[in-house]
Amino acid sequence: MDLDLYLNSYVYVIIFLLLGIALPVGGLTFGKLLRPHNPYPEKLVPYESGILPTGDAQVRFNVAYYIVALEFVVFDVETVFLYPWAVALDHLGWFGINAMLIFIVVLGLGLAYSWKKKVLEWN
Repeated sequence: MDLDLYLNSYVYVIIFLLLGIALPVGGLTFGKLLRPHNPYPEKLVPYESGILPTGDAQVRFNVAYYIVALEFVVFDVETVFLYPWAVALDHLGWFGINAMLIFIVVLGLGLAYSWKKKVLEWN
């Protein structure tokens, strides 16, 4: 009885795996066969807005944007770690408080370092 239930579970997994492969492949294949294909010069121009594109499509951004975004992610993750810690604080005791203080001090040192390097200042 247990073997039938075990094999039956794998049958469902195999069915979903086959459907997960067959549906996108079939949709892309039949969609390419059924769609209208009429390329003309105006359609092949990027953006189809009537204005010819000028210049390079790749623009270099200032590194400060990436650093600020990275710091935002770091402090956002810190906030995510603070919620479960606050919920379980009564079970963690002093060990939990010390661990979180070390965590916040390390993040504070990183913030102080970036502040000292003037990464947070915009020109």
